[in-house]
Amino acid sequence: MEKDVRVRFAPSPTGALHIGGVRTALYNYLFARKHHGKMILRIEDTDQNRFVPGAEEYIMEALAWCGIKIDEGIIEGGPYGPYRQSERKSIYMEFAMKLINEGKAYYAFDTPEELDAMRDRLKAARVDSPQYNVITRATMNNSLRLSEDEVKARLSSGEPYVIRLKVPRKEEIRLNDMIRGWVMVHSSAIDDKVLMKSDGMPTYHLANIVDDHLMKITHVIRGEEWLPSAPLHVLLYRYLGWEDTMPQFAHLPLLLKPEGNGKLSKRDAEKHGFPIFPLQWKDPNSGDEVMGFREQGYLPEAFLNFIAFLGWNPGTQQEIFSMEELIDCFSIERIGKSGTKFDINKAIWYNQQYLKEKNKHELAAYLTPLLEKNGISASDEKAAKVCETLKERVTFPSDFWDQGKYFFIAPTDYDQAVASNKWTGEAVSVLQSFKERLETLETVTAEDVKSLLNDVLALQQVKIGRVMQAIRLAITGVAAGPDLMQIIEIVGPKETAERIENALVTLKEHAKN
Repeated sequence: MEKDVRVRFAPSPTGALHIGGVRTALYNYLFARKHHGKMILRIEDTDQNRFVPGAEEYIMEALAWCGIKIDEGIIEGGPYGPYRQSERKSIYMEFAMKLINEGKAYYAFDTPEELDAMRDRLKAARVDSPQYNVITRATMNNSLRLSEDEVKARLSSGEPYVIRLKVPRKEEIRLNDMIRGWVMVHSSAIDDKVLMKSDGMPTYHLANIVDDHLMKITHVIRGEEWLPSAPLHVLLYRYLGWEDTMPQFAHLPLLLKPEGNGKLSKRDAEKHGFPIFPLQWKDPNSGDEVMGFREQGYLPEAFLNFIAFLGWNPGTQQEIFSMEELIDCFSIERIGKSGTKFDINKAIWYNQQYLKEKNKHELAAYLTPLLEKNGISASDEKAAKVCETLKERVTFPSDFWDQGKYFFIAPTDYDQAVASNKWTGEAVSVLQSFKERLETLETVTAEDVKSLLNDVLALQQVKIGRVMQAIRLAITGVAAGPDLMQIIEIVGPKETAERIENALVTLKEHAKN
């Protein structure tokens, strides 16, 4: 690419960052890094009525957790700040006035009641989409219809007004989208959008165009929901004389419900029991709290790998990608046009794969705090061995404790279904003999345990399948788990013997011939 690539992620601080926003940020980041460019974080807080305290901090924490590094922003600074739109108010008015002075925008003094009346008239006339446009503007209170003196008088008196874009009547507006190809819209389908609100704040349409130009943004990668506004933005670039430096646009496909019938929402997440926010979020207004991917135990690298594939594919069979590999393989051309179903099972699969790839000491770092939380003291080596034994069976880091507490705590309850069916006199006899042999040992390996157990079984002429579940029950209290010989090696022979003795006493009434 000829010019230095500069992209931006520009969220509004109106709540938690939706998974669709994370994907947009990720694709911008991958594109910037692929082309050795810059990633800018701009906070678009022009709608002060929807501002939510804590949302800004949440956005930055979420991006940091994901590993998306910002080059310029409200924390990092940069040569084109401020990077918070509410601090750039005077800049937007300057360009709004430029458009007014050149006859490309106008003042509109219409009250909410007058706007409602206009829409009601259009609805009564069976107009499909009532809007303030090239036709209706001629009947409204604006500087195109009012005399120059009356406009000046209204402005001098402090009467509230907005500034609207003067959209041409008959013009075809074209946009070459990097994902969708040529998009063409007739100007008659575009209404005279408000550029500056009555509170002196710009709307998204003006602010993002001005900021993208002044911040030298070269590529705008954003959600499909902004595609209908893109022709309006092209028109603004033309009106402001910036067509030659207009960024290239890429509008990402929608994230769809698991059923594939509509846009993914918070309600869908609640219905299906999965998160759609990267981090836990508590709404300061309603008090509602929603779980995030982080709090549910997803690893950030697994989460990002999952997000990357929601609309993009590398064109190969490879599914596991490090951030560096994603950067190397990423291209806008491999983003699809159609919506992508959100499949939480794929996210779970990614998490399992990333856990499996970690070594036992890395995994122990997840288990150790859980042990401490439950008042258990264990060596780092034991925690590492437990994690190594369990890692093929877990989905989330918390599973190391949930599925492996019997490594640290002797069972006091036993699976009653197994006890009723498998706790036989034959099993009791084998366990008694097995226990006596274990009591004489200080340490054992899994191979030692296997050999010792086989000796007992051979002497009593019992096949292992007839008693294995009873032995597991005595030592762990549950019916299934990892290799029993490895469990005994980690628990230790003397502790195992004590557990067997306790089970023999506790489950005595279950013994059958």
